[in-house]
Amino acid sequence: MVGAVDIGGTKTAVGIVDPEGKVVSRFESATQADGPYESALDRMVAMLRAAVASAGAKLRGIGIGSTGPVNPFTGEIGDVNFFPHWRGQNPVKDLEKKFGVSVAMENDADAAALGEAGWGSGKNKSRLIYVTVGTGIGAGIILDGHVYRGVDQSHPEIGHHVIDASGPLCSCGFRGCWESLAAGPAMVSWLESNTPLNYPHRAELTAKRIFELARDGDDWAQRAVEREAHYLGLGLANLVTMFVPDVIVLGGSVMKSASLFLDDIRKVIAASCRFVPYAKTELVLASLGEDTNLIGAARVWYHRFGSAGGYRASCVFGNRRRISSGHSRSTPGAGGHAGQLGRAEEAAWARRSMLFIPCTWN
Repeated sequence: MVGAVDIGGTKTAVGIVDPEGKVVSRFESATQADGPYESALDRMVAMLRAAVASAGAKLRGIGIGSTGPVNPFTGEIGDVNFFPHWRGQNPVKDLEKKFGVSVAMENDADAAALGEAGWGSGKNKSRLIYVTVGTGIGAGIILDGHVYRGVDQSHPEIGHHVIDASGPLCSCGFRGCWESLAAGPAMVSWLESNTPLNYPHRAELTAKRIFELARDGDDWAQRAVEREAHYLGLGLANLVTMFVPDVIVLGGSVMKSASLFLDDIRKVIAASCRFVPYAKTELVLASLGEDTNLIGAARVWYHRFGSAGGYRASCVFGNRRRISSGHSRSTPGAGGHAGQLGRAEEAAWARRSMLFIPCTWN
């Protein structure tokens, strides 16, 4: 079985996940993001050991899904404003040393996308976009079975594409980003700015409470939900127009109330897409539940290393070499001689290959 680590700004969850995507054991603790990285690593290690003991399983590898920019090949944490002491730290190398197994890491949205593609609502779909809507908006993109990466392996910041340039100020400094218009806090901000001062629910507003009020017939809350559907629909219509995926999987805390507005989102998409077969793109809810990110973290390892625990045949690297786990490899780019790569060397070499294209397996 595989260990999974979901690193969030508030909490870190750790678990053991079987090859069918089932969580066998699970632990979590506060991330304490403003504290030292070493303390957080110690908590991860302790929880992983407890999870392994609880599951009674042999640990084959570890997958990590982490918030913020991460380098999936070097394993380093990027510049995350709420992790002030984590920049440049490397949980991949650190956990490899602690447990003696292969470790793989992705951004948490990419991890969730892999989870839904492998075990959830996007199973057997080769072109999938996972969109999470909560305190922010993020997305993971799978094209032809591969995680889409930008220049320098950068992760696309879908939540910060501009929907309305005259819209509200976003945390990134621009106006009218999708996140500033359609994330959970955007609903709260809109109600606070537009309801009269004597609005009875002003002091208790959260996205969750707004949805509850809308179900109870509150007019202002229903307007906020209609606005949410409009702007979510516009952003999703843009994704459909740009990528024309097989499926868009919707997750995150806001989507727990999707029954209130999912049909309206579909109407916005239909009204906004003209030159692509939008009706062929399925719009579905994530099916992996509260542990989507944790399960996705495990899927990162399975996707990177395959069910046998090593890079699989037909993996293609940036220098065009092909390798197959357990076989001799000719390495002409390294002096023209044939060599035998061990699994650990293979994994490290793949992480260094910045144009690595993940392979498929049965």
